[in-house]
Amino acid sequence: MEQAIASMDEQVRRFVSSRFADAVVREDTFRNQLSLYIKPESIVEICEALCEDSEIQMDFLTDITSLDWLNTPEEAEGRFEVVYNLYSMNHHYRLLLKVRLSGESPHVATLVNLFAGANWMEREVYDLMGISFDGHPEMTKILTPDELEGHPLRKDFPLTYEQPRFTWNKDDPPEVIK
Repeated sequence: MEQAIASMDEQVRRFVSSRFADAVVREDTFRNQLSLYIKPESIVEICEALCEDSEIQMDFLTDITSLDWLNTPEEAEGRFEVVYNLYSMNHHYRLLLKVRLSGESPHVATLVNLFAGANWMEREVYDLMGISFDGHPEMTKILTPDELEGHPLRKDFPLTYEQPRFTWNKDDPPEVIK
């Protein structure tokens, strides 16, 4: 199994470096998992090429998540990191594509036109981290109340003891957290 993964890693490296050499910032391998750091402006083009290539077939977007590197040494590369977890059903192979974004108005292009499932994943990242996805058909909140200001997974989001009030419990008396 490890040999098959190493073979796919090498195939993906060759494919991406031959077509998108200027777009790859760096690569990393952790616990036999290849991650490619990509320039944000190239993410759609690279995902599309990986998906449509008949030999690689990265045809499934498993997840999109993000990290906030505020006040860490990693922040020098960009405060936010968006992680795209791609999977090839045919090869049983997983690849992580990562983009780094500045803390000032973080945004990257949407993948909704390539992977329909990106719709909800991108909205979750937007709602909780404040990263916008350019071209998304409905960039609105899905998890937090509309009146909540800010993005709760950011490291600079203020800690509070007040529970968010949702429409189903807005008339209930507030509970005291001890």
